Amino acid sequence: MRPTGTFMAVDDSPLTRASLLVQIRDGSNHRAWQEFVGLYGPVVYGFARKRGLQDADAADLMQDVMRSVSTAVGRLEYDRNQGTFRGWLFTITRNKIFNFLSARRIRPQGSGDTTTNRLLDAHPDASDGSEVWELEYQRRLAALAMERVKGEFQENTWRAFWLTAVEGIAAADAGKQVGLSPGAIYVAKSRVLARLKEEVEAMQHDEEPSE
Repeated sequence: MRPTGTFMAVDDSPLTRASLLVQIRDGSNHRAWQEFVGLYGPVVYGFARKRGLQDADAADLMQDVMRSVSTAVGRLEYDRNQGTFRGWLFTITRNKIFNFLSARRIRPQGSGDTTTNRLLDAHPDASDGSEVWELEYQRRLAALAMERVKGEFQENTWRAFWLTAVEGIAAADAGKQVGLSPGAIYVAKSRVLARLKEEVEAMQHDEEPSE
């Protein structure tokens, strides 16, 4: 992909669907843009929060990043050799967070600036944040997969999965809540996990750009 600069790749794990990138280049395709924001907006927001921004500031930064993408997306040309789109988006987000924290640092200190200073001073070069970014992305993929497949299961099956796999409740205790035996709980959990894995793999396949 090439806008006017070079894309930095974080890695080659799940890439943004090339078809979606083509669609969002059309400024009138509001559905594609909403899908894009639905996928990446929470990733940018979550990453900003992990880097120390407050809720309102993280939300504003997310909007700022989306505006930057909207401005540049018309110039995007897909090229795997130039790195991933997600890597480019990571670089934009990371730089905007750094600029935000730097601006806060040089202002006269107020009640909130002490925390900002500590965030800037503590291990400034220890990590570029790519691992946190990747974790946020993987969490978003999982959340989208769960949204897509939840309706395929009966309520008690999904509840059994949620209690054991997400909330970490023992099968015996979960069984008491949903009225299933521990064995049935394990079966339900396994069924949902297998379907989720299938859905995530399908999403990853769809995101792989065509040669």
